[in-house]
Amino acid sequence: MRYAKIAAIAALSIMLGSCTLLNRKHHAGAAAEVNGQFLDYAELDAVTKGLTGEDSIAAAEAFIRQWATEILMYDKARNRGTDKALEALVDDYRRSLYVHAYEQHLLQRMPKSVPADLVDSFYNEHLNRYVLKDGLVKGLLLIVPNGAPDLDKLKKYMHEPNDENIENIEKYAYRYANGYELFTEEWKSTNQLLLWLPLGKNDLSKLLKQNRQIVLSDSISTYVLQITDMRQVGEPMPLEYAQKDIEPILLRERTNAFLKEERQKIYDDAIRFKKVRLYENR
Repeated sequence: MRYAKIAAIAALSIMLGSCTLLNRKHHAGAAAEVNGQFLDYAELDAVTKGLTGEDSIAAAEAFIRQWATEILMYDKARNRGTDKALEALVDDYRRSLYVHAYEQHLLQRMPKSVPADLVDSFYNEHLNRYVLKDGLVKGLLLIVPNGAPDLDKLKKYMHEPNDENIENIEKYAYRYANGYELFTEEWKSTNQLLLWLPLGKNDLSKLLKQNRQIVLSDSISTYVLQITDMRQVGEPMPLEYAQKDIEPILLRERTNAFLKEERQKIYDDAIRFKKVRLYENR
């Protein structure tokens, strides 16, 4: 509420003494002023949004106090005298901020996607980086209550998960399943399977080597897992799985190369138009 903010400002104006906190005629919309710098009511509105009464006053007062104190501390620090080393650091930081902002502007022209052939080439050249430390599987899993009807039909549908059978599986899952995971188009780690299944890692590894369809039960549920594709520990990671790691690497390399090229163009243009002059050492 606006009156709450005014109350907070009035209280702080007394505490801050010489600071001019209600000099609003010099700056329309200002809630406070310290040494020629203004705090707008719009900023206070954002801070106190959703607050009422004493909470609003307290939030406004705390924000104004912090804002004013930062300005006062900065002014006192500058009034101590010029520290050339510190000024140089400030200048470097300011220049870095401007350069970074300009680089982000330049990068808007650069494509954000990485061509598939580059991903494929990088994968094949660095295949030793992409060896599996955990198995991967594709498939589907249904968790149904013990004694659920037509379980044999469900197993047959899952054994050959074509479009028609997937539709039948989904209908069955809608009617009976406590849980359903379809990941025939997405690799899952065997560690993820362990979150769904009532068995340990070694037991799962043995079962996966023996069967493509695994049926398990506990005291409550029956778990039917159908594996449609699998990669073992020590095998190369599938390209589609490695892609999520490769693309950021290639994009970062492309970004660095693009910015290096832009920097070179700027320098070459400056030389051409004599904005940079080189002098011999005498």
